[in-house]
Amino acid sequence: MDLQQQVRQEQTRLEAVVADALAIARQLGADSAEVSISKQTGLSVNTRGGEVESIEFNKDGALGIAVYRDGRKGSSSTTDLGPLAVRSAVEAALEISRHTAADPYSGLADAEWLAWDVPDLDLLHPIEPDPDYGLELARRCELHALGLDSRIKQSDGAGFSSHHGIKVYGNSHGFVKGYAGSRHSLSCVLIGEQDGEMQRDYGYSSCRAIHDLWTPERIAEEAVERTVSRLGARKIGTATLPVLFNADTASGLFGHLVSAIGGGNLYRKSSFLLDSLGQQIFPDWLRIDEQALLPCGLASAPFDAEGVRTRDQAIIDAGRLQTYLLTTYSGRKLGMASTGHAGGIHNWLVTGQGQSQQELLRQMGTGLLITELMGQGVNVVTGDYSRGAAGFWVENGEIAYPVEEITIAGNLKDMFRNMLAVGRDWDSRSSLRTGSILLEQMKIAGN
Repeated sequence: MDLQQQVRQEQTRLEAVVADALAIARQLGADSAEVSISKQTGLSVNTRGGEVESIEFNKDGALGIAVYRDGRKGSSSTTDLGPLAVRSAVEAALEISRHTAADPYSGLADAEWLAWDVPDLDLLHPIEPDPDYGLELARRCELHALGLDSRIKQSDGAGFSSHHGIKVYGNSHGFVKGYAGSRHSLSCVLIGEQDGEMQRDYGYSSCRAIHDLWTPERIAEEAVERTVSRLGARKIGTATLPVLFNADTASGLFGHLVSAIGGGNLYRKSSFLLDSLGQQIFPDWLRIDEQALLPCGLASAPFDAEGVRTRDQAIIDAGRLQTYLLTTYSGRKLGMASTGHAGGIHNWLVTGQGQSQQELLRQMGTGLLITELMGQGVNVVTGDYSRGAAGFWVENGEIAYPVEEITIAGNLKDMFRNMLAVGRDWDSRSSLRTGSILLEQMKIAGN
């Protein structure tokens, strides 16, 4: 039996454990219940300077159960999946429910929302956990990087990981489904030096199937290019300037959108995008599509953490917000249905006007290209945005020199509305794929 068959067999076993837990909950008097199991197996190895730094095998999993009785919820969990331990977990959840307040908004997702037909999204591509294989990739990455440029003085480490996991969810509607997936990654961090100044940067790759992983040499070349480009960084004065976020940092801007339209922040009235459904919040040329069912996608899933089926849908169309991101609970608080986002988003693709980054640099003319962001200075209630940054000074559409120790500031509502362009330089390694983003202006705090 090959590894993929073994994983499928284990999934069947875990589905049986979930079904048994639900039966026990029913026998012990629960009005309804939901049970989930997440199990992961894998390997992580790290090298530094070509020497083994760590080898770690992991095999972990847990069962979580929530029971509902008279509108009261009780939850418990166990890492022991044996029958006695599962029964004890159900009993503990029922006991806890005796001491909680009734909540009319809690409970299972409606039966018609559930993913009764689970599509195969081609997410499972496991490999046998072989530390020698991972160590060889990591060493190749470091060795190639150290031979590419004399300014690269040392490696700060390389790492390889390969994991596969199973998720199973079931509830009292008679729903018990599961799916399995894998993920492999390779990364390298380098230290460069020039004129007594040192800089650090990295390269990486992440994928579902090992044949899609970048070669160690390609990752090393990315790490070298990023590291040496930072050498000779300067400080600049305070100003208000156009800003171009490269694709790496641009995804973070849309990450703040995820928070602002998430049901939890909305029903607590803790979002700068309250009452924005159907409203224009971006320029009319911008579109965001969620591709939840993308084959082999990094964030693909046939159903969310509550069993609600996921679907491909528009999040932003012609700049207008098409949907909030709701769980069953937050949806009920807002008088709406779940959107299948318990546990997060699924493969966002941001479509703009299709320029390359070089075209966006020329459009910007003089300003800042932001390649790194630091700190957590974002207020999702007001939209106020202030973060440390590093990047490059751009003159006449060309990169002039690296810049460091600056702070950029603005308000997300204005930043979204005043986007001038989004490029086509998507990063396929991210589950939130966007190109570089050009903003009309931001406040820059420097010297």
